Amino acid sequence: MSTHPLPAVWAGLVDDAAIFPPGNAPLHDASAAHAERRHTPYAGLVGTFVVRDTDVPLLRGTPLALSVVSTGGAGQVAGVASLARKLHVAVEGLEIALRDPDDLPGNARRVVAAVDAARADGVLDDHVPVYVELPGAEPSAGWLAAADEVAAAELRLKFRTGGQEARAYPPAATVAAWIDAALDRETPFKCTAGLHRAVRHTGDDGFDHHGFVNVLLATRRAFDGAPAGDVVAVLEERDAIAVASAAMSEDLAGARRWFTSFGSCSVDEPLDDLIALGLLEKP
Repeated sequence: MSTHPLPAVWAGLVDDAAIFPPGNAPLHDASAAHAERRHTPYAGLVGTFVVRDTDVPLLRGTPLALSVVSTGGAGQVAGVASLARKLHVAVEGLEIALRDPDDLPGNARRVVAAVDAARADGVLDDHVPVYVELPGAEPSAGWLAAADEVAAAELRLKFRTGGQEARAYPPAATVAAWIDAALDRETPFKCTAGLHRAVRHTGDDGFDHHGFVNVLLATRRAFDGAPAGDVVAVLEERDAIAVASAAMSEDLAGARRWFTSFGSCSVDEPLDDLIALGLLEKP
């Protein structure tokens, strides 16, 4: 366990998604590395170990807290939850992408029904958060209606902020609209992909990457009622000194109630950036 004090704003912020692209670490190497991080000075920065539902049988009896990504949608919920229980695997998060773009609200209702059934059958604990990933596009009427279904069921939202193609990186205005939609529904959200670094920048791949501190600041500003243009400007800020200064002066711990975490195939990069920005002291 960590012996280094960690400010609440950074606790559990990074979900370890080392097995996913572009890291693609072998499962057992990644799980061993995750376990070792539990004994490092900044262990508290790391949240769950993110795996696919198809990986669960390979992690029988693991002591790790897992977030499980469903590869089969709503129909897989009860099966993976039941299997994890039988194998004594601790599921501490479930992530499901909506797969029917022509009927997002109906798809969301099917996910809600599957989660409700799994909880009623006792195979999915009530405390386990369920994140529903909506398509990475500007919110449409159907997108917003699906978000309504997620919020009404007290599930959570998941937003994809990057990938291996330029089109996988949503514009700042789209991310701002997602944050606004989540806050408007009083619904926590997590992000995944593309948030390895703290501050917005152009990566070695030539794509404009969002910064996770930018997203956290934007969430705080949006919660405080800032105009949409101001929230977009925060997301687009590339000056590391300005971002760090804002992070030190604002109540970002309060924003963590909404922006709960992000999945990253690298834990070292987020940590190194927080230290370089002066937001965490060196061990």
